[in-house]
Amino acid sequence: MASVLNTVSSIRLSKLNASRVRTQSNLAPISVSFTRRRLTVRAAETDTNEAVEPQVPDKAPAKNGSSFNQLLGIKGASQETNKWKIRLQLTKPVTWPPLVWGVVCGAAASGNFHWTFEDVAKSIVCMCMSGPFLTGYTQTLNDWYDREIDAINEPYRPIPSGAISENEVITQIWVLLLGGLSCAGILDVWAGHKFPIVFYLALGGSFLSYIYSAPPLKLKQNGWIGNFALGASYISLPWWAGQALFGTLTPDIIVLTLLYSIAGLGIAIVNDFKSVEGDRAMGLQSLPVAFGSETAKWICVGAIDITQLSIAGYLLGAGKPYYALALVALIAPQVFFQFKYFLKDPVKYDVKYQASAQPFLVLGLLVTALAVSH
Repeated sequence: MASVLNTVSSIRLSKLNASRVRTQSNLAPISVSFTRRRLTVRAAETDTNEAVEPQVPDKAPAKNGSSFNQLLGIKGASQETNKWKIRLQLTKPVTWPPLVWGVVCGAAASGNFHWTFEDVAKSIVCMCMSGPFLTGYTQTLNDWYDREIDAINEPYRPIPSGAISENEVITQIWVLLLGGLSCAGILDVWAGHKFPIVFYLALGGSFLSYIYSAPPLKLKQNGWIGNFALGASYISLPWWAGQALFGTLTPDIIVLTLLYSIAGLGIAIVNDFKSVEGDRAMGLQSLPVAFGSETAKWICVGAIDITQLSIAGYLLGAGKPYYALALVALIAPQVFFQFKYFLKDPVKYDVKYQASAQPFLVLGLLVTALAVSH
């Protein structure tokens, strides 16, 4: 296994409660090896007789972590031994709502959704496909291929800490993928599609998730391409699935949602700031690594705000001034929270910023969907 970091320390990530100590300046290569049950990292022999444990990042110390954060799959999670809770953590339920909301927007944009039992049931299956199954697949897959980076940035996470085995992770990836594709096939049959468009959207999205995380392409190595792919996955794909399920997916909607995905690119950048150390060590050119944190902060907020303002301009030009005004009204609080939280410290306040600002962004998506449906 390739070398991932240099330090004097002798490290074994078999326990989550390693005490935090200072690192030394003498450097020696570290080798990473994966056994069937846990990840182990050891430093090579050095000239010094001193051996110290690594400085574990203090962003989410397991011993003081939150059980609620653990279930949501966000930082600050407590250490957990229950395998089903760990499996849920790997799927990061906190990332499901944007995909679920994307299905709602697509259904609204179709103009053919009705509040009948059948349409509601179809939408729920589509939400399960987009959220728990395929987003869960994506997040578990990403954690699997990020296990070396997480061993640097967040060694207390389930995979690098050894809380879940290699075989269990791989099984989870396959179950979630096949579950999502099965839901897609059922929806095509249910909707009476002659061409299985929902299935191919799910298959394409799953492939995009794979090349985003896995070598040799590993799109996330490039901050621009990787983050746009992530943004499109969170905004365009669920919208397309919802609209194709209840109506017709048209070229103008494809273009509009892909443009909206530039805002998704900005959202994706938010998560890159906490991983700068590991990304730099592994050669990943995230935007904070490539441009520095200060410049990347402004790229992030610019992508989010300028995209939405452009969409508002499009709605105004299309003769829908009230929808355009509503979208501008939803942009204003996002800018406020950007200055209050994100631009001050994107690492310290990332969760607060996303919790405060993103609800207004997703409401803006619905406003846009309702506008194009009329």
